[in-house]
Amino acid sequence: MGTRFGARAAVLGVAVALALPVVVAGGGAAQAAASCNLTTGPYQRQVEQFLGRPVDGKQSAADCTAIRSFQATHGITPTQGYAGPLTWQTMSTMLAQRAAGTTPNRAGDCPVDRGRIACVDLTRQLSWIQDGATLTYGPVPVRTGKDGTETRTGLKKIYYRNIDHWSTLYNVSMPYAQFFDGGIAFHSTTKSMWNPPGSGGCVNMRSADAKAYWNLLGQGEDVYVYGRKPGT
Repeated sequence: MGTRFGARAAVLGVAVALALPVVVAGGGAAQAAASCNLTTGPYQRQVEQFLGRPVDGKQSAADCTAIRSFQATHGITPTQGYAGPLTWQTMSTMLAQRAAGTTPNRAGDCPVDRGRIACVDLTRQLSWIQDGATLTYGPVPVRTGKDGTETRTGLKKIYYRNIDHWSTLYNVSMPYAQFFDGGIAFHSTTKSMWNPPGSGGCVNMRSADAKAYWNLLGQGEDVYVYGRKPGT
């Protein structure tokens, strides 16, 4: 297969804000009663607060409808409106991403002495590009490997790029693929970045972010993966 390289973009010097979805509840009590699990979940209060619902720790038809909408948006199953561990884990990850703001490397975990580098924080499911200590793109949400096919940690280098890659292993398209660790690559996907359980090891990205990474990175550049994805 031939490799096609995108033009490297100039350093913008401006962080790209992390965009999280706004969940809008819909449907009435009759619909919720017919299709929702009206049992109070173990994370009821936390989920109510996240969704901007009245926080009383008791499941209602309206609560259930709002939770189901969130679950459906991100492919969380069973999509029954129950405030269980997986739903709260997904919300907790979103909260951690929001807290990162425009200083994702505040703790200094990603090296600042290697020039241009793409950082991947598995714990917060975040990635960004920095030049030394200067943030040049991101942070953006990513979807990394699931339990059993985890994205491997450590310092890597991009060794192969293919803008229209096709995976013969998974029989799927991998646009803007940049491989940095065996079969593990940055690439775009149409799935939600918060869709559990995760990828087969690759770092999934939204299309606009994968395209930006394609333009900002090149063969031989550094990638640093650290942390541990919740649930792995």
